[in-house]
Amino acid sequence: MKLQEILRNIRKADQDYRMIQDGDRIAVGVSGGKDSMVLLAALHMYSKFQGKNFHVVGIHIKIGFPNMDFSEVEAFCEREGIEFHSFDSMIYKILQRNLDKNGDLKCSLCSKFKKASVIEEAKKLNCNKIAFGHHSNDAVETLFMNMIHGGKIATFLPKMYMSRTDVMFIRPLIYCFEEDILNAQYNNEIPFVKSTCPNDGYTERQEMKDMLKELYEKYPMAKGNFVHMLSNEKQVDLWHKLQDDEEDPFEKMMKENDV
Repeated sequence: MKLQEILRNIRKADQDYRMIQDGDRIAVGVSGGKDSMVLLAALHMYSKFQGKNFHVVGIHIKIGFPNMDFSEVEAFCEREGIEFHSFDSMIYKILQRNLDKNGDLKCSLCSKFKKASVIEEAKKLNCNKIAFGHHSNDAVETLFMNMIHGGKIATFLPKMYMSRTDVMFIRPLIYCFEEDILNAQYNNEIPFVKSTCPNDGYTERQEMKDMLKELYEKYPMAKGNFVHMLSNEKQVDLWHKLQDDEEDPFEKMMKENDV
């Protein structure tokens, strides 16, 4: 497979955030979508690089959505020598019993259950890290969603340790744009399974994708700049509220200059 662009970006993310160490057993959460399938294939190839000594394990949690056939995914993993496991779950049935006020499935609840299930199965398989297929577009979309809906400037981290479960989450695709992943999937004929979730394409995240797409069409340079700003710590300039015992820097400057 030709995944040079994806592998270069994985290597950069690994170097910048020290995601992978010798002896790691890394579980890749495989939804069946293009992002997670490209991550699974690329991370497996990355493990073959000189100086690398880690193992990749694909984990798929069967949510329970109807008509999702993973036979091509399983055949692909067997052909490429990738360890792959599927596990049953009751997630869809639970979601159907806990609909939101509009009668729709709760995406946040689904995400919570999926993550917990992946952690549980990864631990059983002696994996110490879990890799998710979140990419640059996801990071920026999350940033804007947090600003709009949560009043905070925050996105997910490239690497995050979960002390309660003693597992490290890593996101090796953070420097990859969605179109690069789609091209890699298409050009290498990496199989994927289209989600049959009834919410697919009708979420707040999809609205954010559409909004940012329009913005990028008008301001093309914003796409790269938004990703750059996520680690541009030296140029963060936000408001700072003074505490009761804190001296106002403006008044301090006035005193020092006898103004």
